[in-house]
Parts: sequence; C-alpha cells; structure tokens
Amino acid sequence: MPRPTRLLPVLALAAAVAVALPLALTASGSHRANAAQTRLTAATPDADSPAGFYYGTDSWPIAINSSPPYREPVLSSRPVYGGYIGMAGNWARWSGCGGNIAWSSADSAAANTNYTTYGKGIGTGVYWFMGGPGVDPHYNGTTTEASSWGAAQAAKTLKAMGSLKVTYKIVWLDIELPGIKPALDNGWNNVYTSPCSGKIKTAGIAAAVDRAEVNGYEAYLTAHSSYLPGVYSSPSIWGSIFGTGSASNISGTYEWTYTDATSKLSKPPVKWCVLGTTTCARFFGGVARSSKQAVMWQWSGGGGVTNGIGDFDQIDTNTVR
Repeated sequence: MPRPTRLLPVLALAAAVAVALPLALTASGSHRANAAQTRLTAATPDADSPAGFYYGTDSWPIAINSSPPYREPVLSSRPVYGGYIGMAGNWARWSGCGGNIAWSSADSAAANTNYTTYGKGIGTGVYWFMGGPGVDPHYNGTTTEASSWGAAQAAKTLKAMGSLKVTYKIVWLDIELPGIKPALDNGWNNVYTSPCSGKIKTAGIAAAVDRAEVNGYEAYLTAHSSYLPGVYSSPSIWGSIFGTGSASNISGTYEWTYTDATSKLSKPPVKWCVLGTTTCARFFGGVARSSKQAVMWQWSGGGGVTNGIGDFDQIDTNTVR
C-alpha cells in the first residue's frame, strides 16, 4: 500500500541520526518508525479478514469520498473498496413494464481503478433482475419454454454488459420475491395474464419449470461467453420457489446471499459473521459458508434490512476474482 509522502522526511532524518548517534539510539528510532508504520497500516487496512476477503457495495450509488486507492464508504476502519456489483438489466423494463436500473457509474469506476491499477478486489460485477416463467409472454407450462425464457434473459444480459466495464467473472441471476409491481413474485410462483398486467392467471408453478429457466440462463451464458453463472437469493426465498427436492440443489453454483443481515454498519463482518453477534451469512441450495461456492454476502441493506445509506457486501476472492 502506498505510504503518505509526509512520512518520508521522518525516515530520512532517522537514517541521518543513526550515523551520528550510538547504536542504542538507532534501535530506538527504528522502533518508533516501525510503530508508526504499524499504526498507519492498522488504520487503513487493505481488506477485511481472512486474506482474500474484501468489502464492497452494490446497486444504487453510495458516495466514495476518498482518493485512490479508494476506500469503502462509511466504515470507520476505512478498508479498501473491494468491488461494485450493479444491475445490468431488469426483466420488467425489458418487457416494457417500466422499472429502474440500479447502477452507479461512479462506484463502478472507483472499483475498477482499485482492481486494474492497485490489484485490489474484483472491480465491477453485474446482476440481472430475473423474471420467472410466470411473466414469460409465451408461457405454456413446459420446461422447454422455461429454458428458452431463461436463455433470452441471458442473451439480454450479455448485450447490456457490452456497454459496461465488467471485470468480475461471475454474472448473477437475481432471484427473489420483491413484492413490487408489476409481479409481486417476479413470476416465480404464479402465472400472470401478461408480463405487465399484475393479474394472476394461474396460481403455482412447478419447481422443475422454475429450475429449467435457471438452467437455460446458465447454459446460454456459458455457451456464449467466458463468464460464470451465480445466484443471488436467500434460503427462505429459494425454498419457497424451488422447494426442497432436486430442483433446489445448486451446490455447484456460486452464490451471493442477503441473509442474515444487519442495519448497523458499525461492526462489519469478518469471514461471514458479524463479531459479537449471531448475524452470519446463510447460503442456500446445498451451499454452506465453508463451501467454495459461497463467494458474496450482502450483509447490510438488502432483504428489507435498511441502514439508511445503501447496500454493503462482503466478497471472498479466494475462489473467483
């Protein structure tokens, strides 16, 4: 990590004094210089712990008021800013139903500077806000059509990424029940009369059909790019969509969870847990905290657990960077 230039004259003076003074004083001066350097490092760590873990943010902009290498906003320990994950697209907006794109060009640029210039973190990653089979305008209840619907969203994701500076290898399928219009469940549990109607035509979708869409997205992504698929969700939401059978098992897929979460930013997590609390990352679909597929945790700001600022994440780069 670059050192402030104001320390350099102190080190030069210590070297000059060492020539003229006895060895005991030289050792004393060296000890003080080392202590000052240790305090500086502790005040501005490169990342959280253990090695390979970073802090980052996602979605809507959060002001990063620091100089390169940029520091994680808000956190008092000022760790390095380890990455930004933004929304590449939204099924509802793509379908003509309206909706926002949660993206920050400034946060993406800061993350990419840290990644490309200083070798820190992941840079920029993206997610696609998935629409389930129930908002597919061609829904017919088959796994074949669901797979095609998933592939169509993957194609749209890659097209959107073409205008973004994406450095992270994992592309996230955002699978949730958001409780917002036009489809409160994003079409994962109910079939709608049309994508934008908000009116349920048929209640219930087979877990195998839901899973076929996920498989179709992943197959298209890997066949048409070098990116890796990952899923953003939570244990309760995942189970309510895919059940507990074979359709729910994604033990070989990278995961980003938003459960558990805290509204307090004063104690950032260390290796998937907030120290001194019971708040820990909980993954899903056969993935545990110890799994190499567990790579990200939205530890504050997601799943309705607000902090008044935005979404904060913990990122493990030991498997994928």
